[in-house]
Amino acid sequence: MALLHLRCLFSAVCLLAVMMTTASLVMAEEPYWNQFRGPHADGTSQATGLPTTWSEKENIVWKTPVHGRAWSSPVVWKDQVWVTTSTKDGKTLGVVCVDFNTGKILHDKKIFDVEKPQYIDPSNSHASSTPIIEDGRIYLHYGAYGTACLDTKTAKVLWERRDYPCNHWRGAGSSPIIYQNLLILQYDGYDYQYIVALDKETGKEVWKKDRNIDYGTKNGDSKKAFATPRVIEYKGRVQLISPAAKATISYNPLTGEEYWKFYYPQHSAANRPLFDGEKIYVGTGFGKAHLYAVNPGGTGIVTDTHVKWIEQKGIPSKPSQLLIDGLIYMIDDKGIATCLEAETGDLVWKERMDRSSFSASPIYADGKIYAPDREGETRVFLPGKDYKELASNKLDEGCVASLAVAGKSLILRTEHFLYRIEDQSAGK
Repeated sequence: MALLHLRCLFSAVCLLAVMMTTASLVMAEEPYWNQFRGPHADGTSQATGLPTTWSEKENIVWKTPVHGRAWSSPVVWKDQVWVTTSTKDGKTLGVVCVDFNTGKILHDKKIFDVEKPQYIDPSNSHASSTPIIEDGRIYLHYGAYGTACLDTKTAKVLWERRDYPCNHWRGAGSSPIIYQNLLILQYDGYDYQYIVALDKETGKEVWKKDRNIDYGTKNGDSKKAFATPRVIEYKGRVQLISPAAKATISYNPLTGEEYWKFYYPQHSAANRPLFDGEKIYVGTGFGKAHLYAVNPGGTGIVTDTHVKWIEQKGIPSKPSQLLIDGLIYMIDDKGIATCLEAETGDLVWKERMDRSSFSASPIYADGKIYAPDREGETRVFLPGKDYKELASNKLDEGCVASLAVAGKSLILRTEHFLYRIEDQSAGK
């Protein structure tokens, strides 16, 4: 009997070992950086061993030219790096796939021709929405110009949709997200404002919801937004937190049912929301951006009941914020870095980045915050109660796209190039 128990115990241990090994393999196959703001949707990564310093001659594994003008951020899956692109006039939209190991271009594919491109703001591009990638598939979104799903091995188009109208007026910016079997897209334009969920396998519409917002104006320029939503769970209720012009709305991501919304004066929201388990944090866009901390447990209009605090100083219109250990870090468009207490909104510190302007969102990885600017300089500093800069790294061109993380590498896109940056002294 004792021998039987030992055999059962040995079998159980072996089974557990197999399960743990399988889990490790599954984790190894998870995306390194699969969407805008990364796998956690908040600009953070668990990666270690990342570089702190670099230049055009230091710690560059490869530098690959990417044609066109586009501000979408790179996404990485296994040994592939993908970026969307566009001709400067917006008449040809495409995608480029680069080998992570060598920098060699694997695919360079035209996706859509556009007969009459819409007007864009000079600071925007016709391909500013970041793709989202999963095993075997990548989803490309160009706003009203169209959405396409590609096979990542062959770059074959599996399905496309070009039938969702929207005059973005100053250009599109919202990136697609995935929840379960749904690909969720936001269209907040001059003329139409709505959100739609497609079956990610087929591209067929599952639900579509017009914005139920009192904009307080007939001016379509004040109805635009560029933000990417995110899905959270709060007290058992799964919610799609969707920033728009003048309001942020919480939806049921499976049906489009509206749970609650809160109002603000601003339009053109671009920040992706943060969530700490108790509060969401939403930057409100242009017209002097504010940062709202909101309890997501409400119903109906919650502006007067669930808003916990509002901060009005130093809030970025374009770059998203970071939330690390109870502190919120942000860099506004003019280069002022600010740290706030997440619980209260109280100021911890403020630092001016000299001669810099920012569009890219900072990221946090390997215990460091990386913040690239439009002049080609990336500051690296430590999170904490004081501003402690570790390095300032200059490249030849500026950065509008946000950084991606893959293994021990940073993937950085400038105006004309894609870089893989890694500490070349590691292991020597």
